[in-house]
Amino acid sequence: MSNNEPLRAIALQYDGDNAPIVTATGEGDIAQEIIRIAKEHGVPLREDMMLAALLSDLELGEEIPPLLYRVIAEIIAYTYFIAGKVPKDFNSD
Repeated sequence: MSNNEPLRAIALQYDGDNAPIVTATGEGDIAQEIIRIAKEHGVPLREDMMLAALLSDLELGEEIPPLLYRVIAEIIAYTYFIAGKVPKDFNSD
């Protein structure tokens, strides 16, 4: 992160059925608190300044736009994988 860019954090919630929604967003001290809470609860973190900049334009409770579905889906899939989880109704055959 460059010295000109403030720390930014965006939290998403995914229920497995609908598009993920923004549940928290902030810069600076608020971003640090979002990250602290996520770590405290074992929520996987992803550092991506460009994605954070795009997501920071969304309002709380807003679904991610279709343009970001693929990148967010890849992140969710990776977090499931590292946690040893599989999505409901997943068939490995």
